[in-house]
Amino acid sequence: MRSAYHLMPPVAMLLILGLADHASSTEAPAACLPDQASALLQLKRSFNATIGDYPAAFRSWVAGADCCHWDGVRCGGAGGRVTSLDLSHRDLQASSGLDDALFSLTSLEYLDLSSNDFSKSKLPATGFEKLTGLTHLDLSNTNFAGLVPAGIGRLTSLNYLDLSTTFFVEELDDEYSITYYYSDTMAQLSEPETLLANLTNLEELRLGMVMVNMSSNYGTARWCDAMARSSPKLRVISMPYCSLSGPICHSLSALRSLSLIELHYNHLSGPVPEFLAALPNLSVLQLANNMFQGVFPPIIFQHEKLTTINLTKNLGISGNLPTSFSGDSSLQSLSVSNTNFSGTIPGSISNLRSLKELALGASGFSGVLPSSIGQLKSLSLLEVSGLELVGSIPSWISNLTSLTVLKFFSCGLSGPIPASIGNLKKLTKLALWHSGAIIHLHEITFLDLSYNQIQGAIPLWAWKTLNLGFALFNLSHNKFTSIGSDHPLLPVYIEFFDLSFNNIEGVIPIPKEGSVTLDYSNNRFSSLPLNFSTYLSNTVLFKASNNSISGNIPPSICDRIKSLQLIDLSNNNLTGLIPSCLMEDADALQVLSLKDNHLTGELPDNIKEGCALSALDFSGNSIQGQLPRSLVACRNLEILDIGNNKISDSFPCWMSKLPQLQVLVLKSNKFIGQILDPSYTGGGNNCQFTKLQFADMSSNNLSGTLPEEWFKMLKSMIMDTCDNDMLMREQHLYYRGKMQSYQFTAGISYKGSGLTISKTLRTLVLIDVSNNAFHGRIPRSIGELVLLRALNMSHNALTGPIPVQFANLKQLELLDLSSNELSGEIL
Repeated sequence: MRSAYHLMPPVAMLLILGLADHASSTEAPAACLPDQASALLQLKRSFNATIGDYPAAFRSWVAGADCCHWDGVRCGGAGGRVTSLDLSHRDLQASSGLDDALFSLTSLEYLDLSSNDFSKSKLPATGFEKLTGLTHLDLSNTNFAGLVPAGIGRLTSLNYLDLSTTFFVEELDDEYSITYYYSDTMAQLSEPETLLANLTNLEELRLGMVMVNMSSNYGTARWCDAMARSSPKLRVISMPYCSLSGPICHSLSALRSLSLIELHYNHLSGPVPEFLAALPNLSVLQLANNMFQGVFPPIIFQHEKLTTINLTKNLGISGNLPTSFSGDSSLQSLSVSNTNFSGTIPGSISNLRSLKELALGASGFSGVLPSSIGQLKSLSLLEVSGLELVGSIPSWISNLTSLTVLKFFSCGLSGPIPASIGNLKKLTKLALWHSGAIIHLHEITFLDLSYNQIQGAIPLWAWKTLNLGFALFNLSHNKFTSIGSDHPLLPVYIEFFDLSFNNIEGVIPIPKEGSVTLDYSNNRFSSLPLNFSTYLSNTVLFKASNNSISGNIPPSICDRIKSLQLIDLSNNNLTGLIPSCLMEDADALQVLSLKDNHLTGELPDNIKEGCALSALDFSGNSIQGQLPRSLVACRNLEILDIGNNKISDSFPCWMSKLPQLQVLVLKSNKFIGQILDPSYTGGGNNCQFTKLQFADMSSNNLSGTLPEEWFKMLKSMIMDTCDNDMLMREQHLYYRGKMQSYQFTAGISYKGSGLTISKTLRTLVLIDVSNNAFHGRIPRSIGELVLLRALNMSHNALTGPIPVQFANLKQLELLDLSSNELSGEIL
């Protein structure tokens, strides 16, 4: 709160002296009103007293004390009413959400509850509209879910609104990234127009990671029209990760006060408008990770107040850097990486004397890398690409003593790495993709040498001098043959350790001090170290697929099953039984792939409630017995592949109780009986798989007729739902706010040839009942499955004509009805 003091004329001063008693009683601020204190104490009780900074936040909040003097509380005027409440950054937790007592503080002008945890509760639908005097509202990083209340849109005095969730994306290489974020969920905004219609005084709007849902009659391109029309005073538009689409509206050109535009990580398209260069106060233009097209207006580079231009990962944007950068430029960060920029890099880039980040990772750059870059002594990040760049990695790089990040990738530079790079004492991240060789740097905590041709053993110094620990150590996609250490327990901590796609043999190495992700896939490793799970206390992802690992899965892995979220040991030579804990204690494990090994025995069948499994792949083993009925406890299960085993069972109608199941592969087993087994469906149970999109039951002993009614229950193959693009989707894993991805694939057969579903066929909808003993007519109801892409009914005893309803299958790409007893005409 601000206080103003003014000199008074003598007559006024005499008048005040004459009324001294009255003046003294009115000038003293009134004590907090009882109803205000009561509301605050009720709000205090809604937080968990054992979590976060609760003791310090509420130490002064004592009943009977003047609440106007409590920490974070301010009262205005002489009314004793609370006008400011600031509980930000206290890490408080309210498991029941925001208490309604807050809305009794109707004189609030300033409210900041940011960086506290409201446990994924919904924002109150009503109440905010009572805070009519509110000018500042900050609910960022509060872990609220649900719709943004309409009442916020009625706060006509509001000039600052922040509902965002902070996130940070760390690009580990050109394909793999980790997303760090504060909250576990995101709020949703039905239409920007509804929120902004009455916020005519709004100056700052921060909605990062608030999902904006556009109605069909509103139009995806009109989100910015609502801002320009309703909030003409806007200075800040920060809406990253909001699912925005369409072009940037020309109407934004009317917002002459705009100084910051952050629209990265959306689906925006069209050209980057030239009018942005005419916004006189624009300092930040963040448009990364969108789908913009066309030539970037070169005049924008000449804007003297711009400090940030980020166009990263807009592959449709083309353009050239200006031949002459102005010495009056304020640019501190310039990024055109992963765009279609081309041409030469001008020597005048050294005129950008304030530059701290320069990302020129566009493959179209050509010519010589100008030595004048070596004059930019404030550079902390330098990223260079360009297949047509010529010459060697320049020695002047060593002049950039402020560098913390240096990346050369997919470029035409050749020759050795200058030894003088070792003098860059602040360098913590070094990435040399598709170029270079190993160099000894003591302070590196981020080393990426992936996608090169480096051979031989990993140097011994890597394990002796990395005692500070590594955030990332990525040597994938090279030709290493040895870890270069006599012992598989490495005396280091490596948060993200990737040795995949090499030729390394022997025992798998384990960082003794721990890791979060470990990827050893696609090598020649033959065994796991003894008691290796002892060192997996913080490990979330463990991948060792496509190796030659033999022996049993060590039972000791059960000691760390509480932290592991993904285990992939597929395509190895593992034998023996599946440790029961991998399924029975899977309250953290989400993805388990053991396919293409030599595992035997039966699947564990004591799966507990709370099972977190979303994907199971046991295909290509020798597993016997029945499918475990306790699998219904895995309510999040989306993928089950048990193909190519020795399972003896009936068709699992009981699995229709799994609400998320999308992929069911039963092929090449010993399943018998009918699809609609009367012993199951006769008791009032149905066999309705509401989300099933990939059903492969080929090469079994299933018999009977194909039931018309069963195909009618495959709703996700009949209607286009929001989940259709989830088939074969990436499995998302979460660890301390870090999101990672894992891709599953499946195989199909056609005319005896195997096909593997590629990453691009995410919407493949398939039914395969081939190589069974089905008889009777082809069900006409299959013609209602309009989303089908592949249908294989070959090698059965089906009779009658091909249903005319098949003409409705407009998306069908693969149809195999061979080796049946069909008759009639093909229409």
